[in-house]
Amino acid sequence: MRIISISVGKIEKISIAGDGPSRTIKSAINKFPVSELSDPAPIFAGALGLAQDEQADLTVHGGADKAVYVYPAEHYPFWESLLVEHAIELGPLAHGFFGENLTVEGLSEQEVFVGDIWNIGEVELMVEALREPCFKFNSKIGFDAAGPTMVRSARSGWYLSVLQPGVLKAGDEIAVTPGDRETSIADQNALLKIKRKL
Repeated sequence: MRIISISVGKIEKISIAGDGPSRTIKSAINKFPVSELSDPAPIFAGALGLAQDEQADLTVHGGADKAVYVYPAEHYPFWESLLVEHAIELGPLAHGFFGENLTVEGLSEQEVFVGDIWNIGEVELMVEALREPCFKFNSKIGFDAAGPTMVRSARSGWYLSVLQPGVLKAGDEIAVTPGDRETSIADQNALLKIKRKL
């Protein structure tokens, strides 16, 4: 279990398509790698997130409970195949594509539970909740079913809070201390699927 890539993004204006006329909103969903296995630059993780990272809408990403968004590297082939099936040509997807800060290896929604503690070097983090995809995710991909697919397939990723700030870098190992193990991120996905009638 390790970090494969760390990505950050800045608030920018993006065009949102969908029902009715397109509109422009502010978002920082576009994240780009700043620490990779080939160049493991150190990135500071503080109580409100990573250095150099911004969030435009704190109701969906950011703040103490959603400081760091995590997505499994193992999900990338699923999405690349799905997009090809729907004739959406984005090519190989770069880490950070899903708006995540940490692209990780060796962990999935079925194995990650709310309340688990992660120790990564000097940094201590806690699993808080799944990511609930919104219209911005659909628009970025150009696929209206992207959000529902993320929920139905339990490939949502999850948010961490930062309990002990410090420096992270690509390649860092993740040590997990289990919490009460009552609710997994996959369990939360299942409940969201029912709530959204997917």
